[in-house]
Amino acid sequence: MGITTFIENELGIPLDVQYKILISIVVVLFLWVLRFLILRLVWKQTEDVKKRYTWKTSIAYTFPFIGLMMVGAIWIKEFEKFSTFLGLMAAGLAIALKDPLTNFAGWLFILFRKPFTVGDRIQIGNHSGDVIDVRLFQFTLLEIGNWVEADQSTGRIIHIPNGKVFIDSQANYSKGFSFIWNEIPVIITFESNWEKAKNILLKISKEEAGHLGQEAEEKIKEASKNFMIFYSHLTPTVYTKVKENGVLLTIRYLSDPRKRRGSEHAIWERILGEFSENHDIHFAYPTQRFFHLENEPVNPIKEG
Repeated sequence: MGITTFIENELGIPLDVQYKILISIVVVLFLWVLRFLILRLVWKQTEDVKKRYTWKTSIAYTFPFIGLMMVGAIWIKEFEKFSTFLGLMAAGLAIALKDPLTNFAGWLFILFRKPFTVGDRIQIGNHSGDVIDVRLFQFTLLEIGNWVEADQSTGRIIHIPNGKVFIDSQANYSKGFSFIWNEIPVIITFESNWEKAKNILLKISKEEAGHLGQEAEEKIKEASKNFMIFYSHLTPTVYTKVKENGVLLTIRYLSDPRKRRGSEHAIWERILGEFSENHDIHFAYPTQRFFHLENEPVNPIKEG
């Protein structure tokens, strides 16, 4: 008596079902081995992290789909016999697995609508960071900001459920315009030559960030195909305002989102150097002034 006859007689599994189980196992093993070989070849051919990640994620999504289609084709006749049962089971699972299904729908939204892709810098809810991975049920951010100033990395990795794209608003630093407006406030005393200071700040900002205007203009033309984005002025400027402790001169300029802190560093170093050479310009800071009246004794003696 053969093994298949034994299985059929002892366990009650028909011969055709046994063949389908065997073929399904072979299909799964074949796809697993093929995936392993392709990834190994890619790792040997390139050291580019982005290309490796693209291949890995593409295979991770494609091969399970192919396997599901192939195995489903093998078992389709068996599924037809249990269609009613499967329908009831699917309804029950939909209720029990509400959150995973919502996250899966979020993954489809991210995949096809593309509110962000791997490599983009985004803010979703209270979290900001660079997108470093997108999977079926969650995406991953390399966090920026928080206790670190000027949108630099904290080193923490945050995993966010894909379903959050349906609940929380999202800001994308990298899509569309690709630049952000940054401002640097500089306060000088009322006695300072504020016009001279303003011209110095304008010169510095144009030399440090003026070259981005042309590049930004090209980006806006490209982005206008998908978004209603337009700006009349893209060159750096300096605004004037009077505050209680001095004259506020605010530099406004375009910056690459990932280079904001570096641009501020360069501009501030030049401001400190230029102002130190001009003795009629002084930074304003909190001070207290005391006035002595001529007829008032310096150290009056209080009588008891």
